Amino acid sequence: MGGEEKLKRGKHLFTSESVTEGHPDKLCDQISDAILDAIYEKDPNGRVACETMVTTGLAIIAGEITTACYVEIPKIVRNTIKDIGYTSAAYGFDYHTCGVITTVQEQSPDIALGVDTGGAGDQGMMFGYATDETKEMMPLPINLAHKLTYRLAEIRKKNIVNYLRPDGKSQVTVEYHEKGPKRIDSIVISVHHDHKTKMAQIKRDIKRLIIDAVIPEQLLDKNTTIYVNPTGRFEIGGPQGDTGVTGRKIIVDTYGGVGSHGGGAFSGKDPSKVDRSASYMARYLAKNIVASKLAQRCEIQLAYAIGVAEPVSLMVNTHGTGRISDLKIQKLLWENFDLTPKGIISYLKLRRPIYKRTAAYGHFGRNGFTWEETDSAGLLARKSKKL
Repeated sequence: MGGEEKLKRGKHLFTSESVTEGHPDKLCDQISDAILDAIYEKDPNGRVACETMVTTGLAIIAGEITTACYVEIPKIVRNTIKDIGYTSAAYGFDYHTCGVITTVQEQSPDIALGVDTGGAGDQGMMFGYATDETKEMMPLPINLAHKLTYRLAEIRKKNIVNYLRPDGKSQVTVEYHEKGPKRIDSIVISVHHDHKTKMAQIKRDIKRLIIDAVIPEQLLDKNTTIYVNPTGRFEIGGPQGDTGVTGRKIIVDTYGGVGSHGGGAFSGKDPSKVDRSASYMARYLAKNIVASKLAQRCEIQLAYAIGVAEPVSLMVNTHGTGRISDLKIQKLLWENFDLTPKGIISYLKLRRPIYKRTAAYGHFGRNGFTWEETDSAGLLARKSKKL
């Protein structure tokens, strides 16, 4: 059945992807955030904008860091690479032998003029999103794509199969009907593997150990298409196969393409950078609006001017699912939350070494982060009754 016919019947397909922690770009995100965490363990007021690039046998660390403490960046880089699983030269990249080059300077004093007084570290717009279609309040395609890549790393690290290497990707296409997600139309999984294992075995193992373990049975049917390593092999992976750079997986980091994105990456940035902190706050607000039953879906936009504390704008869009108007919800947020960078950092407790864990499998939809709490849902529900 063609796409045009599906649209005529009130259906549409939506696709999201995820990557494993060993994907070159995600490797860079984790290195950058590991450096941020190391600084925050000693200096919670440090200013960090840390970029990483990896290629065959080499990691380059650059950026602007202003701190009163010392951290041994090469050691942090090697430990992060080791933890992810690049432990052998046979993988084309390993923590023992890779070169580490650092080129770091202090933050520009022109930027510090505005940040020191509590203003935003840059201009820009940031988005947050939530939906009631999963218990995590995340869109189903990205939710399942992350679970597949997480499971792929799990069976590798537990040595359930012995031929996997750290790189890998997943992609999930969900068929939506008017009332929400109905079924999975296709799944793509690409796994980094050794040269000895036959593709037939890899396909059997991926179906049994990953897809069957992760995907709810009721979402699969005889028409679901499954692709495993569609090119036929994936023996050269990681930085040897693809140069990695911090901040190149921003849609994987957020909502899988659902909703809008302001364009700013998260990893390697301390929370004075509103690219990160305001995106976390926007997710918190959107999730609490959905948790309060004020809407089934919600998108929040915040925007800032460099050096200015208060947002220049706040937008609420419930996509027609709100129990009260978007303008009334917007009024609730203005009146009950401090949306300055300083206020967000304090409210979400962001001056802590919590960031390396965010840098793989998505910044949203996982437990253990303050911006995923729904502790303001009751407040929003009560206050909405007075509008």
